[in-house]
Amino acid sequence: METLTTNGIKVSVESFYHPHYSKPRLLKFYFAYRITIENQSKHIVQLLRRRWEIADSNGIERVVEGDGVIGQQPVLHPGDQHQYVSGCPLTTEIGRMRGHYEMIRKEDKYEFIVNVPEFKMVAPFKKN
Repeated sequence: METLTTNGIKVSVESFYHPHYSKPRLLKFYFAYRITIENQSKHIVQLLRRRWEIADSNGIERVVEGDGVIGQQPVLHPGDQHQYVSGCPLTTEIGRMRGHYEMIRKEDKYEFIVNVPEFKMVAPFKKN
């Protein structure tokens, strides 16, 4: 599990290979990841947007941006956490993701960035 805290917001990520949706002969490898966002600050915050940089091990990179996470823009009070699971298709057995969330403090509308730790996605048959 990878963990990083930015501006009082702790983000933890765990990735999993998903063999049911993967088709290695067709160069389709599907990974799921679970993210836990924990508000360790003294402010009420809301997640507005996300930005992901995704790279396959063959050098192909792409950027995914959008509002919220899995259709939600969660509000977190101090001590609250929000957890979700999403997925990422790759064309190789190994890849990585990194990115950030754009968040806002509710009381003064201050917008800030929360970094998501870079994490690797590795199919189990590629591990030593």
